[in-house]
Amino acid sequence: MAHSGLQILGFTLALLGVFGLIIGTILPQWKMSAFVGSNIITAVSMYEGLWMSCAFQSTGQIQCKVYDSILQLNSALQATRALMVVSIIVCVVGLGVACMGMKCTNCGGDDKTKKSRIALAGGIIILVGALCTMVACGWYTHDIVQAFYNPFTPVNTKYEFGAAIFIAWAGAFLCLIGGGMLSASCPREKSAPSYRSRTPQSNIPLKSHV
Repeated sequence: MAHSGLQILGFTLALLGVFGLIIGTILPQWKMSAFVGSNIITAVSMYEGLWMSCAFQSTGQIQCKVYDSILQLNSALQATRALMVVSIIVCVVGLGVACMGMKCTNCGGDDKTKKSRIALAGGIIILVGALCTMVACGWYTHDIVQAFYNPFTPVNTKYEFGAAIFIAWAGAFLCLIGGGMLSASCPREKSAPSYRSRTPQSNIPLKSHV
């Protein structure tokens, strides 16, 4: 049986990872304008996220615009949005299942083996959610890199990685580590003791028959 401290640590890391996923999904800084042209100093910085695009001016003003139509978005952005939402939902469900299987809770009955299996299931669900985030971030990262090194992309429309995508990556790794710790609650099958019939040896010396 896994120690309860390992379960608490895994649950805490997974919970922090879910907060990171939510923050990363909401923030608009998934990619930011790259200053690679001759005009390095500019008064406006462009940011694009999963739900809106924003313009940060040097005066401190921020102007954001929510995407009007989903059909106008490219496939990478649509897939990233869907995977991030699914990842958050799956990780939250995994946390709920893992909470019922932890030793420090009274949910799930008193059977330790059953609770360990519930914690194992919760850890696996969290791992699936973290995998969805890693696929989403990897797809979006590949799209940014491909557009950046494309010679046909105008210099003033090139983007590089923003802060939100790193927060999403960090949340995915925290969920991955936390789900792995919870998955360590897999109960070990106890080997049944083997009872071998042993004939007691008599201490009476054998008599030799003539």
